[in-house]
Amino acid sequence: MILYLHGFRSSPQSFKARLMRARLEELGLSHEWCCPVLPVSPRDAIALAESLAAEATGEITLVGSSLGGFYATWLAEQHGWRAVLLNPAVVPQEDLSAYIGEQPLWHGGGSIVVEPRHIDELRALSVPSITHPERYYLIAATGDEVLDYRTMLKHYPGVKTTLIQGSNHAISDFSSYMDDVLAFCAARPPLAAA
Repeated sequence: MILYLHGFRSSPQSFKARLMRARLEELGLSHEWCCPVLPVSPRDAIALAESLAAEATGEITLVGSSLGGFYATWLAEQHGWRAVLLNPAVVPQEDLSAYIGEQPLWHGGGSIVVEPRHIDELRALSVPSITHPERYYLIAATGDEVLDYRTMLKHYPGVKTTLIQGSNHAISDFSSYMDDVLAFCAARPPLAAA
């Protein structure tokens, strides 16, 4: 199963999530796709991801974008799963502390309320250093206007890395990297797996 974890204020309707879902459908692998709406509480988001993974058959590969990359790192370290990290947040407890209060969602309207306890929950999920670089694939864009790619490179030493010159936080040219992501996830059409 590919478990996609979206970013802060994002959703399964994000550009990258929709692109991946469509590609897996083309390959006849839609049954391998799972992209839940994550709760604003980091603790609840982790619990949801773990419960969905517990229901899955076969291997789990996480794909985490931004804050979802932070969650994917914690889950990969706890469970030994592989993780693709797309411009991942490394220290969201610092980055998101300025977002306490009501925040608009990027897709479909509505809002979330970020509480101080959510920052504490992020702090509790911090991974000081990864233990198995071979489990990770980092895609980082030098043009990320939200997070510093150098922080990502420093936090994930020795991992398979694609450093995109330019681009942006959303990785608007993500379709160019889709095959590499799916290869790392070991997502293959049923006939190709034989």
